[in-house]
Amino acid sequence: MTIAMTALLVTGTLVAAPTPAAAAASCGVTYVKTWDSGGRFGAAVTITNTGDALDGWTLAFTFAGDQRVTTGWPVTWTQAVGSRQVTVASNAPWNARLAPGALIAIGFNASYTGANTDPTEFTLNGVACGSGQNQPPSVHVTSPTPDQVYLSGQAILLGATASDDHGVARVDFHLDGTLVGSDTTMPFGTIVEGVPAGQHVARVTVYDNGIPPLTRSEEVRFRVDGPQPQPANPYAGARVYVDPEWRAKALAEPGGDRVAHQPTAVWLDSIASIAGGRGHADHRSMSLAEHLDQAVVQAGGEPLVVQLVLYDLPGRNCGRLASDGELGPNDLALYKAEFIDPIAGILARPQYADLRIVTVIEPDSLPNLVVSTGTRPSATPLCNTMLANNGYVDGVGYALAKLGALPNVFNYLDVTHHGMIGWDDNLGPSLQLMARAARASGSSPANVDGFVTNTANYSALREPFIPMVQPYTYSKWIDWNRFNEEFAFAQALRTPLVQLGFPADIGFVIDTSRNGWGGPTRPVGPSTSTDSNQFVDQSRIDRRLHKGNYCNQAGAGLGERPVAAPEPGVDAYAWIKPPGESDGASTQIPGAAFDRMCDPTYNACVCGSNRPTGALPGAPPYGAWFPAQFRELMAKAHPPLG
Repeated sequence: MTIAMTALLVTGTLVAAPTPAAAAASCGVTYVKTWDSGGRFGAAVTITNTGDALDGWTLAFTFAGDQRVTTGWPVTWTQAVGSRQVTVASNAPWNARLAPGALIAIGFNASYTGANTDPTEFTLNGVACGSGQNQPPSVHVTSPTPDQVYLSGQAILLGATASDDHGVARVDFHLDGTLVGSDTTMPFGTIVEGVPAGQHVARVTVYDNGIPPLTRSEEVRFRVDGPQPQPANPYAGARVYVDPEWRAKALAEPGGDRVAHQPTAVWLDSIASIAGGRGHADHRSMSLAEHLDQAVVQAGGEPLVVQLVLYDLPGRNCGRLASDGELGPNDLALYKAEFIDPIAGILARPQYADLRIVTVIEPDSLPNLVVSTGTRPSATPLCNTMLANNGYVDGVGYALAKLGALPNVFNYLDVTHHGMIGWDDNLGPSLQLMARAARASGSSPANVDGFVTNTANYSALREPFIPMVQPYTYSKWIDWNRFNEEFAFAQALRTPLVQLGFPADIGFVIDTSRNGWGGPTRPVGPSTSTDSNQFVDQSRIDRRLHKGNYCNQAGAGLGERPVAAPEPGVDAYAWIKPPGESDGASTQIPGAAFDRMCDPTYNACVCGSNRPTGALPGAPPYGAWFPAQFRELMAKAHPPLG
């Protein structure tokens, strides 16, 4: 048997199952053991709804031996003491609803003695699954739509839904008779690039797991014409704007001339920052228009990228004091009228039309609505408020719609970093929330040109010495996270984001301003320890005390220098956070907000760890120049500075 993983996993519990809603059930089930160590094993189960739409469901099966379920996910698993029968029930709105043809992947760990025979009979809401003569699978091409028109050079998603009561083995994608990709994960898709202008035929063929195996195909015609007015990657073939204010601060530091020529982003983090002068962070004087005027001079008639960070949502950063904002939770109208609208008006001026303007939209905001709400240890009352009133979602949607209407603006949504949403129960909901925001306030996913990871954070670009396999993924550092580095994190997000409706040619920008972690303590190879925790700690590039530490981290260094298209799918490595600008004050300063995560003496992290914060002492308030950190970033740079 085979399994196609189609749902992100969350922690399940062995409790009483809820009663499913009534519906005409019909189903297909695949069951496969994912590991078996003799006495203990894990299994993955895929349920295909081949009947009516369900809003609540219960799967039942009986073990042949004495197998006992110990843990299950992401739904509720129940097995009475002494019973071989297992029932599995939906337990949340997102997993309760199964549309016709939809799949959901679930799994469990169990113990056994003697034989470990797979169960073969399953029921869904009391109806037997997979019974009767094998029937051909169903397939529907979802992308392209019939007679859809693409621009020359545009990446094209070939997408489809498919189902079969015995499960789908694979889906093949042909373009004009040539196989261009296969997929085993619902929703099925592959991305093709370089399709020439003209008429084309996409054919999708689905193969089932029945006996005998059967197939079914569907075709759709589409057209490619015309040139793309702007490059898919704005960084390609362009230089990037060097902020004169940051350059001056860097040049004032010993050795700062080695990096003062590097481009950094300009942060618009208050209404006042648009006009310049004494902004919210009280550390910048140039206005947005002055930056753009200087960018025109730097461009000299050649392509130039200007990087802008928009960071002033109502209830910003869920009220965390290191970088809390100026707008209250109900100030969405003010955000639109006095922050987004003036920025859009300036960017639309004809003298800036030849600049390629990259906007990083509201770092950390949408993921915070997942990881900092409800009863989680990191939850804040303000974050719960912003989730309830849709302020972040509507604000981001408005920014995307307003700026996306400008042909020379490239919107990049921030997806934070793997150490915040890399776990299954954070990742899926975060991506779905981004798709929802991209459709809010009159926007659409077409207004999103890419995504940014690691904004103002410290997660290592790569961890070359730690394989992402057991037992290392169980270590205290990785803590069951699906990722341990930003490059793999970015690469893994592209396909699910496209399947959520974002453009097929989206790329990623990775902030490498402070994730170098160089110097004499940087590992040069894997540890020889046989203890998994010690092996990981001795082998990891990221030297923070915890992945959740985010403020002025001691030991951090400058990372990869800004560069366009360093890897497939990565639009650029960029310094989005200007190195040397503080994350927040390390001690209480009169008139300034104080976040204890910036206090080097604080030991009770909100991330659930009792480790110290790892923050540098002597830090000024958020956004102010921090000479000691800048000097350490240069000293610990990797690659080292010349």
